[in-house]
Amino acid sequence: MEFTTLIIAGAGAGVIAGLFGVGGGLVVVPVLNALFLQAGYSPDHVIKMAIGTSLATIVFTSASSLWAHHRRRGVRWPLVAMMTPGVVIGSVLGATVADWMPAFWLAVVFTVFMVLIAAHIGWGAAPARHASPAAPTAWRLGGGACAAGSLSALLGIGGGVMHVPLLTWVGVPIREAIGTAAAVGLPLAVTSALGFMVAGGNERSLPPHSVGYVYLPALAAIVAASMVFAPLGARLAHTLPERWLKRGFAGLVLLLAGQMAVTLLGL
Repeated sequence: MEFTTLIIAGAGAGVIAGLFGVGGGLVVVPVLNALFLQAGYSPDHVIKMAIGTSLATIVFTSASSLWAHHRRRGVRWPLVAMMTPGVVIGSVLGATVADWMPAFWLAVVFTVFMVLIAAHIGWGAAPARHASPAAPTAWRLGGGACAAGSLSALLGIGGGVMHVPLLTWVGVPIREAIGTAAAVGLPLAVTSALGFMVAGGNERSLPPHSVGYVYLPALAAIVAASMVFAPLGARLAHTLPERWLKRGFAGLVLLLAGQMAVTLLGL
């Protein structure tokens, strides 16, 4: 494995986790996918290993990002309590579907989703800022969190990619939405990562040092960098211009979507 590449990916994932309240999987999954293919691992398991390992890294990046945002009073804990049950249920469903879905179609879904997210983050409509503070409800947030948890576990990404738009839609200011999404991402990542460990537990063709679909050497390298850089991302989220950050992130996601299409889908 390319240790330097893993460190760079971990640093990028950490910054993104703190900056946008997402888990960094949009960076980690394509990088791991490419490295696993180069290492000669079974094509039938590469994308699932990339997603499972990404979810395991998100456990640590979410914790670091969460703490950084909490220190800046950027987490609405009552909303976290509303969303967590739905996230846990959804993440179990997503991990189950990912184990059943063929690798090719899983990669197709991931690539298309990345393009849509890039378009939404970079060029989507600005969130409404006039919504009532009482708008968030357990039913609305719980249902949205369940759907986001399912898709997040299926694709190996942090739920913040969908939780941030959901929270802004119900009237939460963008910076608090980012911090709250980071908090919700922690139970999502824990449940989803465990699901991938269990789902891959009976696979005999996985490489050594794997726990199910989680590859421990890659996990360690990425986490070492991401936990250092997540607080930096949280600091930047409270200082840099929002539009500039969104456009830059959208461009990065589009590049990674293209890389995924080239390396895995053979386009």
